[in-house]
Amino acid sequence: MIVVLGMAILGAVLGALTARKRNGSGADMAQYAAGYGIACALLGLAISLILVRMV
Repeated sequence: MIVVLGMAILGAVLGALTARKRNGSGADMAQYAAGYGIACALLGLAISLILVRMV
């Protein structure tokens, strides 16, 4: 579960930085952070499930 939360936080930070790089407003940064956070959390969940099944 920690991996999923860590991936979500990492994705949110990357999303906010991406929006800032593209000169987005605060709402843009929030939207990018949410989208990237959700996508990375799902990726972390998939990786976590694969690793648990292999062990």
